[in-house]
Amino acid sequence: MTAITYHTTDVDGFKIFYREAGAPDAPKLLLLHGFPSSSHMFRDLIPLLADRFHIVAPDLPGFGRSDMPMRDEFAYTFDNIAEIIDRFTTQVGFDRYALYVFDYGAPTGFRLAIRHPDRITAIISQNGNAYEEGLSEGWNPIRAYWQEPSEANREALRAFLKPDATAWQYTHGVPDVAAISPDGYALDNFYLARAGAEEVQLDLFGDYKSNVELYPTFQTYFRTHKPPFLAVWGKNDPFFLPPGAEAFRRDIPDAVVRFFDTGHFALETHAGEIAAAIRDFLPH
Repeated sequence: MTAITYHTTDVDGFKIFYREAGAPDAPKLLLLHGFPSSSHMFRDLIPLLADRFHIVAPDLPGFGRSDMPMRDEFAYTFDNIAEIIDRFTTQVGFDRYALYVFDYGAPTGFRLAIRHPDRITAIISQNGNAYEEGLSEGWNPIRAYWQEPSEANREALRAFLKPDATAWQYTHGVPDVAAISPDGYALDNFYLARAGAEEVQLDLFGDYKSNVELYPTFQTYFRTHKPPFLAVWGKNDPFFLPPGAEAFRRDIPDAVVRFFDTGHFALETHAGEIAAAIRDFLPH
């Protein structure tokens, strides 16, 4: 089994932590995590793919072990996060790569794809949305903040950042909750408890509006370039609904869509099955 190694690199003064595995000359696979997690979410997936791919999984800016500067030093927008990850890919030598995107990793990775379509060899989306029909009613409090960014609407979103809410994200829709290791949500809650972290996340809730505004641009990219596309979806996700996965076929008719009987953090229960789907899907 190929070992995972752990690194921190400086991207124009911004320290980005990342996990790496696989032979440097193997096909490249970039893993982008979501809210409120880190590259730790890929701990079970990476060893199942590292014999075939050169894998890099960074912690996004403001998440995990990457830098989380204060908000007066860095504007927490998805554009800015994508900019740093774009420069990161160049720094680690990822000139052509497949994307694995989840949750916040999707609008980050899709920004890279529309900026550099020639660099993207394939896309795997695990509950990574790009269609309005994929957004559940669970987004309504966040939508209210988009429409009226008042202090009251911002304060209402703090409930999403509580420890119980993080645990719920991991366990909701999972048939056997005993299958969920508490380590993932415990680590996420550790990072969310850092000074200033809540305000960072509230800023990103507000800026998620920019991702929805880019959905037509993402969809144009899908229609124009038709990258090989695999959707692997926890079908019981309370935030990103199955119609969002099926919608990719509208723009990429050959897209492969696979549903699993689990929730939002599908890798917590189905890493083996998702790895097998990726191995069947990606050339080597």
